[in-house]
Amino acid sequence: MSSRLALSAFAVAAVLAISSCGSQETPTAAAPASSAPVSSAPAPSPTGPALSITDPWIKTTEKGMTAAFGTLVNNSGSDITVVSGATPLSSMVELHEVVENDGKMVMQPKEGGFVIPANGSHELKPGGDHIMLMSVSEAVKPGAEIEFTLTLKDGGTFTFTALGKDFAGAKEDYQPGGDMNMGEETDADNG
Repeated sequence: MSSRLALSAFAVAAVLAISSCGSQETPTAAAPASSAPVSSAPAPSPTGPALSITDPWIKTTEKGMTAAFGTLVNNSGSDITVVSGATPLSSMVELHEVVENDGKMVMQPKEGGFVIPANGSHELKPGGDHIMLMSVSEAVKPGAEIEFTLTLKDGGTFTFTALGKDFAGAKEDYQPGGDMNMGEETDADNG
């Protein structure tokens, strides 16, 4: 029986050797099975940036005012507060919110800045919080790449590039003068 066992072992070894002859791949070890649930969101990297932004964009315009949007993401365990913004496109950049005032929706500077909660996010969107640019120095065309630098409450900065995008939604009035009412269509909205 021992010769049968030796013959069987030899046959198995021969089959394994023949099956690997045509392959250039290096075998890899299988990953160990895990019983922990898999998260669809990436875990914050301990060495990665504390602040990031998803889908940053800026509304196209020929002149006057415009605004930048996206979702600020806090990858840290502490709140992050954005207190100001800057861009080469405008010497006057403000953090704005949209609030109701006497039955009208109006834009105004956001007191205290944008707070992004620990391991959370803060959406900048038309009709809501946004980065406002006044007296832009050149037209913003679709596909333009505009650099922004945000200053944080702790003195740090965060830089990103927003993509120029046509948008005719929320009907913000980005024209100088007046209270920057919402709901009135202007040339900037048709942009």
